Amino acid sequence: MHKFIVKGPCKIKGEISISGSKNAALPILASTILFEKEVTIKNLPRVKDIDTMLNLLKSLGSVIKFSKNKKIVKITKKTKQNYFASYSLVRTMRAGILVLGALVAKHQKSVTSLPGGCLIGARPVNYHLNALKKLGMKYEIKKGYIHANTKGKLKGTKIRFSKISVGATENTIIAACLANGITILRNCAIEPEIIDLINFLKLGGARIKFIGKRTLKIEGVKSLESVSYSVMPDRIETGTFCVAACLTGGKLKIKNFDPRLIKTELSLLKKVGAKIITSKKQILISGPKKIKNITNLVTKEYPSFPTDLQAQFMVLLCKANGKSLITESIFENRFMHVAELRRLGADITIKKNKAFISGNTDFQAAELMSSDLRASVALVLAAIVAKGSSTINRIYHLDRGYENIENKLQKVGVNIKRTH
Repeated sequence: MHKFIVKGPCKIKGEISISGSKNAALPILASTILFEKEVTIKNLPRVKDIDTMLNLLKSLGSVIKFSKNKKIVKITKKTKQNYFASYSLVRTMRAGILVLGALVAKHQKSVTSLPGGCLIGARPVNYHLNALKKLGMKYEIKKGYIHANTKGKLKGTKIRFSKISVGATENTIIAACLANGITILRNCAIEPEIIDLINFLKLGGARIKFIGKRTLKIEGVKSLESVSYSVMPDRIETGTFCVAACLTGGKLKIKNFDPRLIKTELSLLKKVGAKIITSKKQILISGPKKIKNITNLVTKEYPSFPTDLQAQFMVLLCKANGKSLITESIFENRFMHVAELRRLGADITIKKNKAFISGNTDFQAAELMSSDLRASVALVLAAIVAKGSSTINRIYHLDRGYENIENKLQKVGVNIKRTH
């Protein structure tokens, strides 16, 4: 099993180009099931979750052709369609559930495994199932599989999500594209990755528009046209590298990213003392000599502070001058990295969904274990500023969501290597 050896402390200096967004690419790939004709997806990140999704599509009857660098994929349909999304493919990632809405909308039936992914909380699929049921899907759950079908096409209706859910919003948008009539979705998630999915579907002829801040109107169409689309860059990767520059008092130029997508995160980094200059497609960030604390950082739905950057900011606040507090309001089990950060010397107390961080931590190297995708990158960040040589085990979590992270970090001055 692969692991990282990180020798710290390191200072980050140089430039990094941001990869395509995993969280935008996955729903876009799932939605290609709706299309009859060839679909071309560009700027794919080469990460494990993308491979898993492409293998899932293959198993369902899609033909996948890669470009040489595997960043562009052409997807066409075989004449024989499969409707069975197996546990072996869906178990490692949450986004597997997104093929359910597409299969039911396109083929009126599906047997889809309940999903896996990071162990960061319950993340129930009931929001997905309730919304699809309102569109006319009938289902029962047997032996860990959702057996779903519809009588004829799905039918447009009014749906209000009881809780803002990214996955449920995506699944329902995808399903409603081919439904008969008009669907109104209220209390939708409005993350940039959802906007990317909508832009992709609209290019193929879907009729989707916002009629309120969190309200979507979708007019069902009979079929979608051939399309070529480039996936947006990854805002969580961008945020992670911004934190890395800030943490090490380094200087980083981040290319191929629109800074407007992480306004909240950049304003927080300015608050802790970073100097930031933004232009159309790049961010210049210089870390402070002394990191300032944040009295209460709360994770919330976009456009607020994202749960996917909570672990990375926690590492930053461990080095801050003074006490900080992070409140995790999205997932109930997202402090699994805390025990590992304590091994490096962090002083963090957890009370329910709050993390009290003492600050002024002098990180010392240790052997560490990754528990989930964002937690594992937090451990890499902490190891970068720790004294000595740290080993980070189980980095397959990292490979699910960060493309060539060790190569990118090596280029900007981090002493990191991958070993078996």
